[in-house]
Amino acid sequence: RIRPYEVQPGAADRALEISKKIIADAFERNTSLPLALLKVRRELGKVKVDRTRVKPRVGIIGEFWAMTTEGDGNYGLQRFLEAEGAEPEIQIVTAWLLYMIWQSKYDTQNRASLRGTDKTKDQGGSKFSLQGVDVRKRLLSLTAAEQILRGLFQVIARGLGLHDFHLSDMTEIAEISHAFYDNNLRGGEGHMEVGKLIQNVAYSKVNMTLSVKPFGCMPSSSVSDGIQSFITELYPQGIFLPIETNGDGAVNVYSRVQMQLFKAKQLAQKEVDKALADVGMTMDEVRAYLHKHPALMHPFHRSPH
Repeated sequence: RIRPYEVQPGAADRALEISKKIIADAFERNTSLPLALLKVRRELGKVKVDRTRVKPRVGIIGEFWAMTTEGDGNYGLQRFLEAEGAEPEIQIVTAWLLYMIWQSKYDTQNRASLRGTDKTKDQGGSKFSLQGVDVRKRLLSLTAAEQILRGLFQVIARGLGLHDFHLSDMTEIAEISHAFYDNNLRGGEGHMEVGKLIQNVAYSKVNMTLSVKPFGCMPSSSVSDGIQSFITELYPQGIFLPIETNGDGAVNVYSRVQMQLFKAKQLAQKEVDKALADVGMTMDEVRAYLHKHPALMHPFHRSPH
């Protein structure tokens, strides 16, 4: 969120390196972690940003590892997008953990009616058998695990200064994607990749969506190259690009991304022009207003959608 808008190039990276050392020292010396998070918050809060720069937001989805890593595994996609004038919208590991909890709850509810005949693994059946299991207790445990995970994330996030971050509603994602991709198909990110694209376009979360996966990743390829074509027909205003990574494809990927990014930049500029027209202000007047209200220029500030 901060780095694409930094005023001084490299300021966010320097703050991140200092922050990582603060947290690492807290673990190594067994000192207060909440205090370390507050120090990190102050360090990141020093980075000056200019959010009047028009930058398209690009959501990165796809195969779990390829979309999450930052480096050669996805051609340094996040950094490349930033260098091309975009703000990457990344997927966090916590969303994957929530997805796995949702899977367990969904399967438990579906298998509950099989308890009488659902043989255990020792009986030649499934390791997921519910025979002799208190289904209500298991569902309560999974719900509790989800709430604890969400709560822990928000406590740490707010300690660091990350405000107004909404973790995905896995039930909603399952419901909106079910018409296109069966919730029982579990390869890769399953229906979650479909649901993310629908939300990105329907809720105008980003200007462009990139689906990245390694060459030969069949689950993600079947979704992005097949199922997602139905989604883009329903939402023609959405900009969607599936890409694959292999040993020698970086130049081709960068070229394809740049072509679609050009459209995303035009779309972002139109949104800004419309917003200015709606309030009857010029960008210079907006900048003058921001200088009178420095809280709106803080790197942690998040404007309403």
